[in-house]
Amino acid sequence: MQNNSVEKKVLIEGSLLITESMARAGADSFIGYPITPANLLYLYGSRRMPLMLPAPDEITTLQWMSGLAATGRIPVTATSFPGFALMVESINMAFMMELPMVIVLVQRLGPATGTATCGSQGDISLLRGMISGGHQLPVLCTSSFEDCWSLPARAVSLAAELRTPVVLLTSKEEVMTQKSFDMSLLEEITPVKLKSYEGEETYRPYMVKEGELSPPFLPVANGKWQVRLNASTHDTNGILQHSNEEAMANTRRLDAKAREKLKDYTYYQLDEQEGARTIVVSYGITALAARDVVYSMREKGKKVSLLVVKTILPVPAVYADIMANYHKVIVAEENINAQLVDLIYGVQRPENVVPVGSIGKMITPGEILKEEDCL
Repeated sequence: MQNNSVEKKVLIEGSLLITESMARAGADSFIGYPITPANLLYLYGSRRMPLMLPAPDEITTLQWMSGLAATGRIPVTATSFPGFALMVESINMAFMMELPMVIVLVQRLGPATGTATCGSQGDISLLRGMISGGHQLPVLCTSSFEDCWSLPARAVSLAAELRTPVVLLTSKEEVMTQKSFDMSLLEEITPVKLKSYEGEETYRPYMVKEGELSPPFLPVANGKWQVRLNASTHDTNGILQHSNEEAMANTRRLDAKAREKLKDYTYYQLDEQEGARTIVVSYGITALAARDVVYSMREKGKKVSLLVVKTILPVPAVYADIMANYHKVIVAEENINAQLVDLIYGVQRPENVVPVGSIGKMITPGEILKEEDCL
């Protein structure tokens, strides 16, 4: 998969691109329990990663991932909401321990087990509140095959850089639908490495240098220093504490590192048309319909801009800044409760923001075009 001037068309789906991207970026372990519609990621992960462990359930999956991350590996898994729900407590544990890993969340229709073979975009509100205390994990979202190559690699890199779990959000149609794609469009991926502790003073697993937010890493059983990993409130030595200042400073740092580094991983596509008073906003699989609408309206001589959101959490302020420049904002997403709109605006949704939703099926360009009077 190299970028060159020779076109190389293949029939492929997003699952293969995502798996290969993560492997090239430095992910070296796949642990999982099969679940529809993430099964192809499970299959490709078992073939591509140097280590693959089939877990008996999703709780075990995250526990094994945490153990592997503690030894210096960068593990990945793939699941859907029912499995992800079982992982949440262990993801909180890995967040507190500062263990790098990537969870690919393939959205499907809910609530509960919903319909395993029906896609949806209903999980971002869950992701916003999944860490107790309101802390944030980086959440990236694919919206094209190019994203299925670039964003998984970035998710692995973020996990290593920030020492944190990272969620890569996608959906059934993106990971299971095959289409013809030119592989020569894909860029090379550089593998990442964990920043290791190289000092001679006694290792303190949660001590950071001035100006930094993530501590250097040492694997357990490294042969030189003791490594304490603690999922309870702890100080910089990893020793259990109640709520003293050092422990609270450590917990505040956990919240700060994803937010303060957000500019480094804020990804979006902004296709602005000069003079446009309307912008169509979307993410994930629905971005395909949004693009079609924008292009077709321009062919009719109407001016309209496009914003495709790729960094979901923490919510970059730039989204609201961009949308504030338009008289009308149409936000298309495959749910019926305007979850992206609520993430950006909360309870103060501006009157000029028009949600377009759907349940049980993908949003079509025609459904977005029902707002044509706004265009």
